[in-house]
Amino acid sequence: MEPRGARLRNREGLGREQPAGEGNTETHRAPDLVQWTRHMEAVKTQLLEQAQEQLVELMDRAMWEAVKSYPQEDKALPSTPPASSSKTRESSFGKRKVFIIRKSLLDELMEVQHFRTIYHMFIAGLCVFIISSLAIDIIDEGRLGLELDLLIFSFGQLPLALITWVPMFLSTLLIPYQALRLWARPAAGGIWMLGAGLGCVLLAAHVALLCLLPVHVAVECQLPPASRSVLVFEQVRFLMKSYSFLREVVPGILCTRGGKGTGVPRFSSYLYFLFCPTLIYRETYPRTPNIRWSYVAKNFAQTLGCLLYACFILGRLCVPVFANMSKEPFSTRALVLSILHAMVPGIFMLLLIFFAFLHCWLNAFAEMLRFGDRMFYRDWWNSTSFSNYYRTWNVVVHDWLYSYIYQDGLWLLGGRARGTAMLGTFLISAMVHEYIFCFVLGFFYPVMLMLFLGFGGLLNFAMNDRNTGPAWNVLMWTLLFLGQGLQVSLYCQEWYAQRHCPLSQTTFWGLVTPRSWSCHP
Repeated sequence: MEPRGARLRNREGLGREQPAGEGNTETHRAPDLVQWTRHMEAVKTQLLEQAQEQLVELMDRAMWEAVKSYPQEDKALPSTPPASSSKTRESSFGKRKVFIIRKSLLDELMEVQHFRTIYHMFIAGLCVFIISSLAIDIIDEGRLGLELDLLIFSFGQLPLALITWVPMFLSTLLIPYQALRLWARPAAGGIWMLGAGLGCVLLAAHVALLCLLPVHVAVECQLPPASRSVLVFEQVRFLMKSYSFLREVVPGILCTRGGKGTGVPRFSSYLYFLFCPTLIYRETYPRTPNIRWSYVAKNFAQTLGCLLYACFILGRLCVPVFANMSKEPFSTRALVLSILHAMVPGIFMLLLIFFAFLHCWLNAFAEMLRFGDRMFYRDWWNSTSFSNYYRTWNVVVHDWLYSYIYQDGLWLLGGRARGTAMLGTFLISAMVHEYIFCFVLGFFYPVMLMLFLGFGGLLNFAMNDRNTGPAWNVLMWTLLFLGQGLQVSLYCQEWYAQRHCPLSQTTFWGLVTPRSWSCHP
């Protein structure tokens, strides 16, 4: 039986849902009851999904413990329960993202003193970079100053990028929601067809604005890399969020025409979705009880520290090596040495991007919005296969790709050809990554496309979840070092070649052919 205190709280909660001064008439109470019923159905679905996943995991762990306790003479047991691998092999149909309140993994690890010491070592490294820069300026030039030319150059014309962001945001805020309202109108012959057609036209204008406006501003105004990053990441984010909103809500509206389903969600829930750190739309998310402003300030300060750290790494370890490399004759020896030299800066840049964006930036916004689910990444550093690395490195993007590319691809293929669906997911992800690099750097050099789609796709199938043990983790990190060194080396060479050897005549082949292959000023 339900406790008396719980019944009283439930009555009070239901009482608060009724607007003041409305009375007890059915005409005033009906909209509130419909909204309350819809909310309870969503909560019930989330609770059932969460309970089912936890029950399956507990049963798998119990079975594994029972098998492990049974004496085995001929066959060695795995050192970890097979819960994670079984989850990856289960049926993909109907599996939806479930949001629950949980911390980010690094926040949990920071509670351990040994891990905090590793974090302190990175801070000490930043202090050493700053001290060495000051000492070099005093010894070589006889002045005391901290050179931030690279950082200032990268964020040049940032106000223009922020002004361009405003129409992008307003388009994403107003057009998809208005198009949904037009589609949700009662079917009344030609009137509904006219509204649906107008909604499609609005969506086409929205996509055209998001695709063309940032590119036009970046090319015409020659924005530097960091300012371009603001535009391209917001462009991709708005497109993914718009698609998720329509993909999640439209099926419910279609079911409503059949007598069941849900109607148009509240505008406030869509506005919240545009800012919360997830790409999967839900009308409600689990929320934390309060905001820790000290935690928000700490994460923004750490983001700024990572930017300074990246600036010093590029300025001290990359610029001196690659600035004049394109002026020298090409040789295989110089290329190999440059790749080896760029491996350490490359892996540092990878770790800084991960910590600054996936941990600090997303956690800061999650805290300000009281967004409860902070699992933006998993323990990717422990991966022994690239398939697990791709799933755990960026959970936010992986959830979107898994839900709307992989699962929908399986649905279109009738549940068969999982390899084809996975290949299509890799292809789309690689093309978007290459587009981002091309947009930010201002030239086409498909290093990321080749590494992500070619080597990454092969390694995803070759190094799968069946590979366990420390040797596989060492191999994965070795390949990450080599891949990051290759990217940093080739992109830095092309960056300076574009400036040392400008095109005398703009042609298509001149734009798509790497300049570093033939630049010898």
